[in-house]
Amino acid sequence: MPDIPNPHALASMLLTVVALYLFSQDRIRLEISSLGLIAILAVGFAVFPYRDFRSTAFFSGFGHEALIAVCALMVLGQGLVTTGALEPVGRLLGRMWGKSPFLSFAATLLVGAVLSAFINNTPIVVLLLPILISVCLRTSTSPSRILMPMGFATLIGGMGTTIGTSTNLLVVNIAADLGLPRFGMFDFLFPAAIGGGVALLYLWLIAPRLLPERDIDLTDASPRLFEARLHLNEESPVVGQTLTDAIATAGGDMKVTRIRRGGTFILPLPDVELRAGDRLRVTDTPQKLKSFEDALKATLYSEDHVVDEEHPLAAENQMLAEVAVVQGSSLDRTNLRFARFLNRHQLVVLALHRAGKDIWRPREDIEDVILQPGDILLVQGPREQIAELKKSTEFLVLDASIDLPSTSKAPMALLILAGAIGLAAAGIMPIAVSAVAGAAIMLLTRCMNVGTAIRAISPSVFFVVVASLALGRALIETGATQYITEVFLFVTSGADNVVILGALMLLLTILTNVVSNNAAAVIGTPIGIGIAQQLGLPPEPFVLAVLFGANMSYATPMAYQTNLLVMSAGNYRFSEFVKVGVPLTVLMLITLTWVLSALYF
Repeated sequence: MPDIPNPHALASMLLTVVALYLFSQDRIRLEISSLGLIAILAVGFAVFPYRDFRSTAFFSGFGHEALIAVCALMVLGQGLVTTGALEPVGRLLGRMWGKSPFLSFAATLLVGAVLSAFINNTPIVVLLLPILISVCLRTSTSPSRILMPMGFATLIGGMGTTIGTSTNLLVVNIAADLGLPRFGMFDFLFPAAIGGGVALLYLWLIAPRLLPERDIDLTDASPRLFEARLHLNEESPVVGQTLTDAIATAGGDMKVTRIRRGGTFILPLPDVELRAGDRLRVTDTPQKLKSFEDALKATLYSEDHVVDEEHPLAAENQMLAEVAVVQGSSLDRTNLRFARFLNRHQLVVLALHRAGKDIWRPREDIEDVILQPGDILLVQGPREQIAELKKSTEFLVLDASIDLPSTSKAPMALLILAGAIGLAAAGIMPIAVSAVAGAAIMLLTRCMNVGTAIRAISPSVFFVVVASLALGRALIETGATQYITEVFLFVTSGADNVVILGALMLLLTILTNVVSNNAAAVIGTPIGIGIAQQLGLPPEPFVLAVLFGANMSYATPMAYQTNLLVMSAGNYRFSEFVKVGVPLTVLMLITLTWVLSALYF
């Protein structure tokens, strides 16, 4: 058994266990736990110095090449979404599904995997989700049998190149920092393609049979709302008062979306002074609307009729739609009130769902719930407003039509992305440099605005990468990784090299499905290199075992953000991810272990 390491190494390993636990908790935001981890490391090594190691070195992750490349690539991917650059691909797949669903499903999996090798898979999932839901609704098939395989296909494709995922970039850069030759963009495409090919066959032929037929239906989650107009009469007590006073008189929960005065419309600002003859457009349940009418002593209209027994409330032009929150949108990490969703889009949110569960607490205002990528909003409003929402390039509307956004900047966005990838693939520029240059050009050519670019950078990914780099630095400098390597080799002593390689990949796979895949990659890379050095074997297969293992985020919905997006859209259960993801993980482990051992041993 290896000797007990020094106190700093023990503390670093203990902090690693704590960090992995915090990263797995939904109640604590990743940004907070990551910043806390960085602070503890910096303060701890400042108060208890370790040799000549400087505590400020833990902040170097904020300027690390891998982090810069990850952020720039997220911006480039958002540029494709914003401009609708992937619209031709979506339309082609949509036409194919109408002719041969079975073969089109295979083509969709393949396209998703190939695109994800070069683009963050979130935009790919955002592109494919409405297409698949649309064709399923038109052909009366169950979307639940194809949405999860599609999401997994994009994860598999991301393993093929150095820029496919942030995990790949971290592993490649850390391995280079530790003295290994830097992997080229396509250096591990061959083993990834073999493993990915086997996985795609499983997702095409077997995975749909493991999933139940289930319709996507959130439309019964809340009572239907109706739009009406409150006509203020001379005797109304709120005439001459502000809109804020009128809302208070009505009970405090009346939501006015527009005020009509004569032939003009007035924005419903809080300090607008109301006059006799004003018509307040409000949307609520019939019971609430009648209570507003009584409180304001107004006349309730629906369309051009006074609401009475002969002319009850009606909502002929109103429709329901499901809108998914995607990374980089104006709803990401904020609430409906701050984003002014009702005023901007004239749509009322009836319900909020996260992973198929209602997250709107009874005593909480629905507009104050902080939204996350993957949340589903059930909205109601006029058909034309729903159509406008789909054209905004900012929202993922799940309905029965394929109406993909497209802008005149789409060709420019594709050209910029191709140039950034091409320069890096040819070795002319590091990917961090070419990606930053591409992001700058997208802003200069107005493919997106600065706000969209900033929102494209996921705060959780940003801070987890920095915290993981800091934690990895502590483990390496204190000798903790050396100790973990010796323990791993002690446990696997006497085993064949292929078994040791597979065990390392299995360890990383377990970690990535429980905690952040980036954290698992940063911790695993120096361990993989240490194992190779102890065994006198080439380090490349062990580094790739870490890379592939850290990407196998299939067994749980929390393992990767697109899993949560697919889970919400497909109304999947946790057990269904396990049922499909675990066999896929085992299949990938066996295939990739065999391929890597055949190539390097």
